[in-house]
Amino acid sequence: MLARIQSIATALPSHRISQPEVRDFVAQATEKGLSPRIAAIYDSTGVDSRAIAQPPQFYLGRADFPQRNAVYLAEGQRLLEAAATEALAEAGLEPAEIDAIVCVSSTGIATPSIPSQMLAPLGFRADALIVPLFGYGCAGGVLGLQVAGDLVRADPSRRVLLLTLELCSLAFRFGDLTKKAIIASTLFADGASAVVLSAEGDGPALGRFAQHTWPDSRAMMGWDVDEIGLGLILSRDLPSFVHSHFAPVVDGFLGREGLDKAALTEPACHPGGRKVIDALERCFAHLPSGLAETRAVLADHGNMSSPTVHFVLKRILARGQSGPLLMTALGPGFTGAMGIVHR
Repeated sequence: MLARIQSIATALPSHRISQPEVRDFVAQATEKGLSPRIAAIYDSTGVDSRAIAQPPQFYLGRADFPQRNAVYLAEGQRLLEAAATEALAEAGLEPAEIDAIVCVSSTGIATPSIPSQMLAPLGFRADALIVPLFGYGCAGGVLGLQVAGDLVRADPSRRVLLLTLELCSLAFRFGDLTKKAIIASTLFADGASAVVLSAEGDGPALGRFAQHTWPDSRAMMGWDVDEIGLGLILSRDLPSFVHSHFAPVVDGFLGREGLDKAALTEPACHPGGRKVIDALERCFAHLPSGLAETRAVLADHGNMSSPTVHFVLKRILARGQSGPLLMTALGPGFTGAMGIVHR
């Protein structure tokens, strides 16, 4: 029995900031400003603008972890409620018709989980299964689909709501001019998504998914935890790693699925950054326009971690093309995630 996508909805915070505004803001937040060399990085990352959870002034102080997490809880629930409401309406379902809610998020701590706090306000059933998933990071959009699809396949009568939420801006470090902090400030953003899945209808069907975790690769991506909260771990070698390590894994996955990469249309790839997209495009050299939708989402929204690939997937599915569609993402572990959607 196939798990099918009934709808995809996305949600963004109300505060929007352009890349030049981010550059100027970071310059003001540092004692000596930005050198011309560092300032130029903001013009080369492929991000034009993005949404953030709070007004820029919020990030000027040294907010402690309780303050940051309070924003995560309040703004996170608002975004997830908006995304869930839109996805359910598009699928023609009432909240009470959802049997399970999977929530992927790695940028805050919520115990009890945010979905459990949404049950009564939105009208979900008290006996809905809640599955919170933490730690997937940027790979969560793909791996969350796998988990949600498995729940449908395990019980084809289930209707499952997949939620993703990341408020990456809450990891901004006031005055931090380390290379990884600068790169983070040029790329990361906030957003949420909701996907309704069931075994009903003729919507896009989830095929096989796979995950590959490389040994001794923790230093590639993840969180360090200190008194401020979550501090980014991010390797500068990520683009070269994509070409040398991830590309062969994707080729092997497609081979096992009996798919010819050269016959595939544009995949839905998580836009980790311009250099990561450049490396991914080398894996799909047959595409005349490259990863156009992936680049467009990065330009319009930045890297929102787990929800971002759903923004890309929604745009590609809206084209109405048929045939197998590859999804990819990379996240902490270091982990590669892949999946096939049949249109």
